[in-house]
Amino acid sequence: MKILLTGASGLVGSAFARLASASGHEVFGVVGRWSEIVFGVTGLLARDLSDPAQAQALVQGIHPACIINAAAISEPAACEADPARSQQVNVDFPVALAVVAAQARVRLIHLSSEQVFDGESAPYRPGDAVRPLNLYGRQKAEAEARVLAADKHAAVVRLPLLFGNSLTGRRSVHEKFFELWAAGKTAGLFVDERRQVCSAASVAAMLLALAARRDLHGIFHWAGAESVSRHEMGQAICRQFGVDEKWIRAQRRAELPEFAAKRPRDLSLDCAPLDRELGLPREKFAEAITQLVRPAWARELEL
Repeated sequence: MKILLTGASGLVGSAFARLASASGHEVFGVVGRWSEIVFGVTGLLARDLSDPAQAQALVQGIHPACIINAAAISEPAACEADPARSQQVNVDFPVALAVVAAQARVRLIHLSSEQVFDGESAPYRPGDAVRPLNLYGRQKAEAEARVLAADKHAAVVRLPLLFGNSLTGRRSVHEKFFELWAAGKTAGLFVDERRQVCSAASVAAMLLALAARRDLHGIFHWAGAESVSRHEMGQAICRQFGVDEKWIRAQRRAELPEFAAKRPRDLSLDCAPLDRELGLPREKFAEAITQLVRPAWARELEL
């Protein structure tokens, strides 16, 4: 299968490219500023995804059988800092992709986020009403609705907080911890904020299976097998790398009310529909975290 993959240098994109290529598929990856190798990609295309016109040019140039849209400005702070650009990348571009996909009858899978929910009524089912607390969540919710309006055969998959080994060594949760520790800072982690975390490798396996199921459309959820608190994540990462737990500190959301106001409390997800349809195992956090490696730039860091 010929696959057009946007966000190919990201955490999910790079994991998907490796898996899809190893499975015999031809992957054409789209990146922004990334200029190095993305393993598993047949052709790497640098494009400005704040320009929705790129969607039609990409699909007409590649003629893919499937499109995976994994591109996004996913840091809430970055969305707040540049709302116009994040709107273009997070909403306008995927909607343009959906229009072209519908016209060309190409399978489209668009990746969304748990951040469309407010965190007060977990676990969330795919059909539950959205109520985002931050701009990123609002953009993802808008994109979901408009993508499905433009392409009724598209699949939208909401994902949780992800982890893995990124190409830059600075994008994943554990890599950001190492950046803090390298600067001599501890990581403050909420004990009362929960996420049903999942590895990029697990998402890649799900996407490959979903790409072959054109009969599955609408909104789905994918996540790990259980939810953990932010602090529990930090403890597990410290154990994985033999880091003293003095480098993390427990916090409660009530200690930082203005900061916590835009952060959902519990974003656990009900993944039953994809569980039934795909029959893939969802990973346990304790097992999945053993895949993580210390970033190359932090190998000599003593903690």
